[in-house]
Formats: sequence, structure tokens, C-alpha cells
Amino acid sequence: DGFQDTLYVHSNRQFFRECDIYGTVDFIFGNAAVVLQNCSLYARKPMPMQKNTITAQNRKDPNQNTGISIHACRILATSDLAASNGSFLSYLGRPWKLYSRTVYMMSYIGSHVHPRGWLEWNATFALDTLYYGEYMNYGPGGAIGQRVNWPGFRVITSQVEAGKFTVGQFIFGTSWLPSTGVAFLAGLTV
Repeated sequence: DGFQDTLYVHSNRQFFRECDIYGTVDFIFGNAAVVLQNCSLYARKPMPMQKNTITAQNRKDPNQNTGISIHACRILATSDLAASNGSFLSYLGRPWKLYSRTVYMMSYIGSHVHPRGWLEWNATFALDTLYYGEYMNYGPGGAIGQRVNWPGFRVITSQVEAGKFTVGQFIFGTSWLPSTGVAFLAGLTV
């Protein structure tokens, strides 16, 4: 529960399930290989002149096996943001570093998310080297018709491609999560 920089996914492999995460600017940020599954991500009403950005991933090298995977989550607005009637813009993320990588898969995206979906960090920085993907999202903010037209953005249509960002493949969760007792979905489908 915070505003800017709420959850620092710094390094290694990480898994979050059934968590409520609140924030405004870059509220999930860092360079871990992380999957958030069945979580509720709440954008709050930011300070004047601010925009909400849910993620700021900072992969610095294309060979790093890191990124943020948001799978089967709910992207929601807090009541104060919803009551602002669109006065504050909200985005799925922006590229903190050159090879930023973030995917949203099979998640509900609320109407508070701008139709463009994603926000620039600074002019054209990283727009051709980032990897931003969306796979089978739904809800009023999940429509992809007006999404950004960046070289690094893609609507993922292949189950094989989307599968690369699951617990089983992205963070190799089947090898270490069972010992924790935490429930998880290894693949795409519920």
C-alpha cells in the first residue's frame, strides 16, 4: 500500500499471488523475473499534474531473463480515482530502461486505463527496444484498438508466446513454489 514505487521487484525470481497492490507512479518497478497472479492492482488518485503508471521495468540488457508478468489479475481504480471522472490518466507502464519488458495476460483492465495503454518515459527512449505485450485481456480498458504503435509493443496472439511469461516457464515456479505451499497456476489457463 503506497503511492510512488510501492513494490520494488529488485532481483531474482519472484511470485505474488492474491495480493492487493496500491499506488500511483511506477508502483511496481524493478528488474526481477516476476509473476503477479490473481492480484488486484489499484491505481490511486495521484497528486496534481501526475499520471498513474502501474509498471516501470528496468531490464538493461536484452539477454537478461527478467520482466514483469501480470497474469489473471484485476487492474482497478480506487474510489477516489474513479470519482475524479477521468481527470487523471492511468497507464499500464512505461520503460525505465532500454530493454524494459512487461506483459499483461488474461487480466481485467478497468476503464481508468487510457486507450493508448502505455506511456513513454522520455520522448522515443526505448520504444523500439522494449517488449510490451498484451494477451487476451478484457474489460473496458482491455480494448487494443487504440493502443500505442511502437516497434516494441505487440498484441500477443500465440499461446506459445504467451506461455513464455507463465509461472512455469518465466520463473520456473514448478521447481520451487510447491515447497512454499502457495497456490499457483503453472500455465495460462485456470
